[in-house]
Amino acid sequence: MSKIRRLIIVILVIAVAFAFLFPTIHWYFLTPKEDQAVAVGSREQIRDFSRRMAYSALTDIKARALAGDASDLSRQYELVTQVAKKAYKDKKKPLPGQWNASNILAAFSGERAMFDAVEARYRERSLDLKKRHGNALQLGLDLAGGMSVVIQADMEILAERLGRELTAADREDAMQRAVEVLNSRIDQFGLTEPVIRRQGEDQIYVEIPGTADPERINSIIMGKGNLAFYIVDSEASAALDSYLATNPLGVDERTMTVSVPGIIPEGKIIRKVYTKDNYGLDEFTGRYLVLEAKPGLDGSHVQSATVSSDPITGRPETNFVLDKEGGDLFYGLTSANVGKSLAVMLDDRVKSYATIQEPIRESVRISGFDAVEAQNLATLLRTAALPLSLSVANQQAIGASLGEDSIAQGQRAIIVGLLAVFVFMFAFYKSAGVNATLAQVINLYVMLSVLTAFKLTLTLPSLAGFVLTVGMAVDANVVIFERIKEEIREGKSRKAAIDAGFHKAFWAVMDSNITTIIAALFLAQLGSGAIQGFAISLAIGNMTSLFTSLFVSRLIFDFGTDVLKQKNVSISWRIK
Repeated sequence: MSKIRRLIIVILVIAVAFAFLFPTIHWYFLTPKEDQAVAVGSREQIRDFSRRMAYSALTDIKARALAGDASDLSRQYELVTQVAKKAYKDKKKPLPGQWNASNILAAFSGERAMFDAVEARYRERSLDLKKRHGNALQLGLDLAGGMSVVIQADMEILAERLGRELTAADREDAMQRAVEVLNSRIDQFGLTEPVIRRQGEDQIYVEIPGTADPERINSIIMGKGNLAFYIVDSEASAALDSYLATNPLGVDERTMTVSVPGIIPEGKIIRKVYTKDNYGLDEFTGRYLVLEAKPGLDGSHVQSATVSSDPITGRPETNFVLDKEGGDLFYGLTSANVGKSLAVMLDDRVKSYATIQEPIRESVRISGFDAVEAQNLATLLRTAALPLSLSVANQQAIGASLGEDSIAQGQRAIIVGLLAVFVFMFAFYKSAGVNATLAQVINLYVMLSVLTAFKLTLTLPSLAGFVLTVGMAVDANVVIFERIKEEIREGKSRKAAIDAGFHKAFWAVMDSNITTIIAALFLAQLGSGAIQGFAISLAIGNMTSLFTSLFVSRLIFDFGTDVLKQKNVSISWRIK
């Protein structure tokens, strides 16, 4: 391979690695702790924070303006000032010389406009940080804590479903299936190295590493995929709308019933219609629908589910295929109700409804979800319904078992390992040892980017894999350097010795690393938990060390030959 191509490949790899690492660098080193605390909270917490900050700023600035305070507020209210600047530019008004309270208020048409604009800015900033955190390298439970959940299984409801008393075999089978489904869900959502185990006869204990996000974890663990289709009673819904126009509180929110007889026919139920607000949260639209009490079809007949986009609107859609029985049921349901509305209800919330234009059989397409919720729904449906009714018995955020001390010790181990490798390599190979050390620094950099790119979790065993990689990765350099020394002893020039050394050592380096990678991959597949984390980091380290040994190290030698015009190879104290 030519030197130019080798240089281009190295530059591209480093650039791509930086692109993957940037969210991690920004999150852990450039984002203040207080902003991190807001971003990792639930969307409800972000909404409360945004509204609270906007209200606090509006109240204080308004009070300052009434008091005639002319002090500059650009530092105290930097974010509010940014919003005000944008408002001035949108109105094509000249910017004021000082951002005092009066000038800030003058940027908006009224207090409500200012509140909405500032809240929107806090919301966008917090949700952007939340997204960036999701793309950053995640730390395992032993390094950064996480969420601990104890889930209670309801055996009585299972007995009612089966219509008989449960045997010991029934209980055991149900609990095993519940553990399998939870493990499948957590794995599909990209949460690696979870701890899921039985606790007693009717409880499941779950630990999920990473910063605690109760909303996301609950949606994964407790989501039942409770999807059902209901026929809408349009006449009763219209009658209910007319009643609520004069009686806004006419629906009992607890029982979802109306006290006045005759409005809701027998065999019908009332449910709320929801849509997504700016925070991605379900928001009641103010509309109620009257539905048939019995669903026309439930989600247990779903065979497969995927996510796509509507070709016209671009909105996310969940597409799923029903089994034969479900297809027949759905075809019968839609055939008998052409022209009526069909409501899609998820966990007692009407998410979407539309008029049935024609009979539908196996393939179903539904909308009304944002991208994340559509993907979550598809995942939950793919993993099938849980065999048990589950509820959260206890949920808490737990601290790291080793925490910051483990991270600090791991960093020290890697630094000490690098220094030891540098001293050893310099003692034996002079300047070529510096070459190998630089290659290992880049190797660690690429390893971290690979972990981030594949959204793998960094755990304490993973750090052990990093430390081991630092020591093992120079093996390739040792083999290459010894071959170069042999070529120099035969009287070859610097360029010829380097070319021959890399060429002759290539397959020896490949063989030794490939065998280690194969062993690590088998260990990752057959092992679990800490063993799996160690094996994955070891496999990644060997793959990246091949690149740094064969490409980066060679590029450094070529730089000395072509740019620095070096004639000799500083590779041994015995060879001049």
